[in-house]
Amino acid sequence: MKICRSFGGCFFLLLVFFVQKGNVTAKAFTGTYGINYGRLANNIPSPKQVVRLLKAAKIKNVRIYDADHSVLDAFSGSGLDLVIGVNNGLVKDMSDNADRALNWVKENVHAYVPNTHIVGIAVGNEVLGSGDLDLESALYGAVRNIYNATRKLQLDRVVQITTAHSQLVFSNSYPPSSCVFKEDVVQNMKKLLELFTQIGSPFCLNAYPFLAYMGNPDHIDINYALFKPTDGIYDEKSKLHYDNMLDAQIDAAYAALEDAGFSKMEVIVTETGWASHGDEKEGAATPANARTYNYNLRKRLSKRKGTPRRPKSMLKAYVFALFNENLKTGAGSERNFGLYKPDGKIAYDIGFPALKSSSTSSRLSIKELGLQSWHSSYILVVTACSSALYLFLRS
Repeated sequence: MKICRSFGGCFFLLLVFFVQKGNVTAKAFTGTYGINYGRLANNIPSPKQVVRLLKAAKIKNVRIYDADHSVLDAFSGSGLDLVIGVNNGLVKDMSDNADRALNWVKENVHAYVPNTHIVGIAVGNEVLGSGDLDLESALYGAVRNIYNATRKLQLDRVVQITTAHSQLVFSNSYPPSSCVFKEDVVQNMKKLLELFTQIGSPFCLNAYPFLAYMGNPDHIDINYALFKPTDGIYDEKSKLHYDNMLDAQIDAAYAALEDAGFSKMEVIVTETGWASHGDEKEGAATPANARTYNYNLRKRLSKRKGTPRRPKSMLKAYVFALFNENLKTGAGSERNFGLYKPDGKIAYDIGFPALKSSSTSSRLSIKELGLQSWHSSYILVVTACSSALYLFLRS
């Protein structure tokens, strides 16, 4: 009976889409909470184990920084929504060669959908403001060519194109209402924003209260950075009060967008997190602080509310990161942003389960076997509906 109702609901959704054909915009985020699955490590679980872990934790939105086929294969049939990446090393090539961009999309997206739910392509990461002027100039062309490739392959209604920015693109971000884009990025930024307005993509921001606090610990209340009770700040210009730094960072981005003429664009947080360990000078990188930040962030997102400047625009964020990554370079904190240790055990408890061994997960009771059988049937129905919807959107 449940399967029949699920099929009926799925069929109804298909009917809605048929009625609204021509008004479909790709959306890469379901709900409010997602995770970055970084893999700069030689000791983390396999992609198949990661899929099992994510499903147990009920984390549906996942970002990776490349298009590794072992990951794309592992995510096939999982029902998880995946954003893949064109890494910075490929951006210039994608900008210079439209055929190369088309082949990349064919090999890494078209060959996998709809079984692997690839819902987005992130072109580059923190390119603008990086100081590499050639790379910054190439970003727009790469984004345009990747998008045009999805259109040629009739994927543009199901795969969203974005790029993530660091705080380095901003000038005068305090108070939030005074934030504008830096003069040396604004030209390239406006070209991107105009394209994203046309194709319905959001502004993606990597926002780290951890880094802001570490850069100015004498003048920033750590409670403000950790979502803990505090007086917060009052923005005299906007007459808005902020009780946590993340909201202020996001609203600074909204202020910059408004100043540039893009007041209707949504801001999505594509990275945020807090390190649990660091070097001697990174005193704020502790398990207690990391747990506090990530636990309170999860509570904040569960409220499904916006920021003071955009109260009706539900905040969405991808946490950085799933695992501690032992091959990352830089400060010690860089290798310790994970919610999980490399062995799949939790780094600290914010309510997510640890990775269970395959032998443990295989010991099912009679009742569980029955539920598994029903679940398999359910997945078949949903997959069939998804495939039908995918084919419709391509038509």
